[in-house]
Amino acid sequence: MKKAIVLLAKGFEEVEALTVVDVLRRGGVHCITCSINEDAEVLGSHSIHVKANSLLEKVDFHKYDVLVIPGGMPGAANLRDSEKVTELVKKFNSDNKIIAAICAGPIVLGRAGVLTGKKVTSYPGYEGELGDIRYCEEIVVQDGNIITSRGPATAMDFSFKILENLTDKETVEQLKEAMLITFVQNKLINE
Repeated sequence: MKKAIVLLAKGFEEVEALTVVDVLRRGGVHCITCSINEDAEVLGSHSIHVKANSLLEKVDFHKYDVLVIPGGMPGAANLRDSEKVTELVKKFNSDNKIIAAICAGPIVLGRAGVLTGKKVTSYPGYEGELGDIRYCEEIVVQDGNIITSRGPATAMDFSFKILENLTDKETVEQLKEAMLITFVQNKLINE
């Protein structure tokens, strides 16, 4: 079974973090949340308390296939400023494992220096913190092992792209059908 881990720091964007967990679990992926703080309870950017499944120092990251960095402020800045997180991002990148970041989250990847020359997107206004990249304005952008996305409204698409990388397109399409995503998309097209 494939495994993913979503990092949480004080001020994380709840929609971006928890949508990934929900979609991946529904898709059959083992996905946990991990607090980079000393406490498992992490306060989100909209004052929602979330109890993480584990703490950073207790996780064997070698067992995970995907590292997910949600946005939100000051959550993304707290992740960016953590030396442990920077080293973790570099390790996942050197092992060619999937690193997925949404909203302001790509600033963590910029700090780690793993975006050079890559096609990347982010929440508008963070382009300057990403390094020497090819900035895109698509909903979700994948370049090699790096997946990036724009913000809360794109969290579902972001989550499905991660799931597709861990499973296959058929699994994604079945889940979209079960979650009524396909229904909504068809309604919008026909209106």
